Amino acid sequence: MKIAFTFHNLEPSEALKNLATEKLAKLEKLMHGPMSASVTFGVERHTCSVDVSVHAGSETYLGHEEQDDMYAAINLVVDKLRHQVSRAHAASTQHRRRDPAEVLGE
Repeated sequence: MKIAFTFHNLEPSEALKNLATEKLAKLEKLMHGPMSASVTFGVERHTCSVDVSVHAGSETYLGHEEQDDMYAAINLVVDKLRHQVSRAHAASTQHRRRDPAEVLGE
């Protein structure tokens, strides 16, 4: 897994990088194929924002979150991405598991 980190208006922090890497590693287990991600941390006034773009195979998942706490923003954006991945996975498995009678129109 390749992750690119970008920091806007704050000092690069190994703690933020480690937390994001741990959370995205758990997300990688749900995906098919190799995964690459781009994580952008930013601070504007008193608001911390996290933007994450995840590419796995031909699929792309995007997440953005703004909170007062950077760690909370990371947790929430990863939850959003997990929800997107699980919805995509459910849609693909439901498509494959149709009842043959339904397909034939009986």
